[in-house]
Amino acid sequence: MYAKVINQLNRFITRSVYAIYPLVLILMVYWGDPRVWRVILAPSLSFVLVSVFRNLINAPRPYEVSGTTPIIDKDTQGKSFPSRHVFSVFVIATTLYYVSVPLGLILMAMGCVLAVLRVIGGVHYPRDVIAGAVIGIISGILGFYF
Repeated sequence: MYAKVINQLNRFITRSVYAIYPLVLILMVYWGDPRVWRVILAPSLSFVLVSVFRNLINAPRPYEVSGTTPIIDKDTQGKSFPSRHVFSVFVIATTLYYVSVPLGLILMAMGCVLAVLRVIGGVHYPRDVIAGAVIGIISGILGFYF
């Protein structure tokens, strides 16, 4: 039961953010909001950079080190640092914060829950999710202004 709830919440938060983001982009295009390019480019470019960085670091996941089975369905080897799920939620949340403060705050709260779930679920260490959140926030701020 416990594992099922963690997996369902993990999927729900991830899918919700990945559904909200393109919906906001479509609305921004429809409304003619000139910030749409920033909202597209900030997460996109930083996602590529974080992915490259993560591949270079190639840190092992908790279940690889401990030999346990993670609660969250995952069998990837390495690439634990930083958490790309948490990074993605936070870079999107930070970027969308500049479009809608309430939406940005809701997504950041969802990112915090996701970070806890990813650690409890055994697929990331706390450092992985903290780094993912911090890099996501910084990338969202820098990406939106540059």
